[in-house]
Parts: sequence; C-alpha cells; structure tokens
Amino acid sequence: MLSSLAFKEFTPPQIDMKHDDTIAIVLAVAFIFSSLAPARAASPAEMISDFRLQHGEHRVSTDPALIRIAREQAAAMAAKDTLDHDVLGRFSVRISPTGAGRAAENIAYGYDNFPKTLNQWIESTGHRKNLLLHDATRVGVASAKSSATGRTYWAMEIAGDYRRPKDRNPKSVAMVKPKASRPQACRLRLLNICL
Repeated sequence: MLSSLAFKEFTPPQIDMKHDDTIAIVLAVAFIFSSLAPARAASPAEMISDFRLQHGEHRVSTDPALIRIAREQAAAMAAKDTLDHDVLGRFSVRISPTGAGRAAENIAYGYDNFPKTLNQWIESTGHRKNLLLHDATRVGVASAKSSATGRTYWAMEIAGDYRRPKDRNPKSVAMVKPKASRPQACRLRLLNICL
C-alpha cells in the first residue's frame, strides 16, 4: 500500500543570539560531527584476534619476523603472478628461523583490502583452521600488487609454541640413565630371529 506524505515548509524562528551562544552552538555542532567520524580501522592482528576470541582462542599480536616472511611471500607471488605456498621455498624452511613450534600460512589473491580477504579465509575450512591455530600468539600479514595484472596477493603467517632458549648450564639438565635391559631367553626362533 502506497501512502503519500505531505511536507510543510519549515521556517526557523528568528533568534537573537549573543556571541557566547554562537560559540556554544558551533562547538556543539563540531562535537557532534567529530563523534560521527569513522573510527580508526582495526589492524589485521586485531581483526584476527577478534575472530579468534569469538571461537575460544587467545589474541595474537604482530610479530616483525612473521611480517617480514609474509611480505616476502606476498611480493614473490605478486612478482611471479602466481598463488603458491612454495614460491620462495617450503614453508617449514621459511618459518624455521622464528623458533615457532607450530605455525601456519594462509595465502590469497583478488581482494584489495584485508577485511574481505579475512572473510574469504573464514569461509574456507582449511584457512579457518589456520586462523584458529591453537596456542598461536603471533601473526604477520602483508600484501603486494602484481605489476602485470594488478592483482593483490596476501600472505598471513601465524605461529605459537615458541621454544625457550636452551639452557647453557649443563648441570641444571637432569640426566636420566636408561635402565639396563636384561637379556631374555629366546622363546621362539624363526629364520634365525628370536621372538
């Protein structure tokens, strides 16, 4: 059902304002418009952390080493215009210097901003599993644009279970000697093998 609306022209009342009233109104209007300004965009680590918190995992923070690895991966994919985890070599070799016990990598291309890319990963079972890597504490995200096609390539490295530095004092390491095994009698010999 369509309805028609009637509009009446509004004429503001004539107000005799003083200088102080004008300043107060200008400040009030400025305050209202400043509160409507868009908030600072969340970083990739904050957006990933928000998703992880919704699913019972801990926050992650940005890590310079993981950002470097992600930047190198994204740049290599963009330079070769190919989506490939191994474009720079095996992931395990690239991540090893960080000392992470567990790590995962997500890659993508196509979207020009991280929120869309993150949503694409959330919708994919394998990528979602990586985003929710248990006990992950650090993350690095980067993108690079292919000069040939203009595609934006993304890489995310997420890691946790960082190894503690090895104790350099050998006296503090408990040495346990294995118990000497007693030789047991051969119960059955088959093809000269004692069973």
